[in-house]
Amino acid sequence: MFPQHRPRRLRTHPQLRRMVRETVLTTSDLIYPLFAVPGEGIANEVKSMPGVFQLSVDKIVEEAKEVYDLGIPAIILFGIPTDKDVDATGAWHDCGIVQKAATAVKQAVPDLIVIADTCLCEYTSHGHCGYLQVGDLTGRVLNDPTLELLKKTAVSQAQAGADIIAPSGMMDGFVQAIRSGLDEAGFQDTPILSYAAKYASAYYGPFRDAAESAPQFGDRRTYQMDPANAREAIKEIELDIAEGADMLMVKPALAYMDIIWRVKEACNLPVAAYNVSGEYSMVKAAALNGWVDEERVVMETLTSFKRAGADLILTYHAKDAAWWLG
Repeated sequence: MFPQHRPRRLRTHPQLRRMVRETVLTTSDLIYPLFAVPGEGIANEVKSMPGVFQLSVDKIVEEAKEVYDLGIPAIILFGIPTDKDVDATGAWHDCGIVQKAATAVKQAVPDLIVIADTCLCEYTSHGHCGYLQVGDLTGRVLNDPTLELLKKTAVSQAQAGADIIAPSGMMDGFVQAIRSGLDEAGFQDTPILSYAAKYASAYYGPFRDAAESAPQFGDRRTYQMDPANAREAIKEIELDIAEGADMLMVKPALAYMDIIWRVKEACNLPVAAYNVSGEYSMVKAAALNGWVDEERVVMETLTSFKRAGADLILTYHAKDAAWWLG
């Protein structure tokens, strides 16, 4: 009359639950995004992302030291330039804001891994991720000419000290172009973390405030993936692997855990998941209103990404998570 199997036996004590836990989140899994702006002593909070700031290089260095002391192994840098133009000059110039930040961080915290987001939308006057046809108001990026800009950008970031190059523009062939550029410039050992499956998502809204990168017209659906597609993600990752990617990313994470799982099952490379701005801001807004327990929701969410197959998690919650992990 009694159950023969009682799984609850292994849930009776906190230490016992800890002993049999299948998925363990650690600070080593985390990557913290930072937004660099020109100037000095600047820390502008992003209104739609409470607790996230646009930081001048000196403040970026302070933040990098704190991140390293918390045991977080890496940051990813995004830049907001003083001026924008159709050639995305601020993305690849030797004095670009990401280049300055990367150099400063590596000098101050040499053991912290610096990842450079390699995209152009923050630097173009129209807010799209590459060259457009003159007069085009649809946002259809010219693929092959844009590859040359991405190659120049990646090389300049590596020269500035970036440890990992992370191309995010979803241009066809961008991994191969960047790999050849890095190799030709003597950076054969610099790995590429490809935004291999990046979806045209509504979850990016607050990031556009942080990076000041909203398109001036059109949208990014001609180059970012359709949220309805899963098999296409596998095609994208297979192409990036063939072109020389060392790690792969799925972005966003929360609504795409099935994609994280599929990508992990389909390859033997490290897989990263980007817990994007909209996902962060929803939790923050609910927590500030007292609707959810922020710590429990964040830790459950991050653990779920890892359970789905993510080896690395880019998240604006990284510092808080590191504190909670102890």
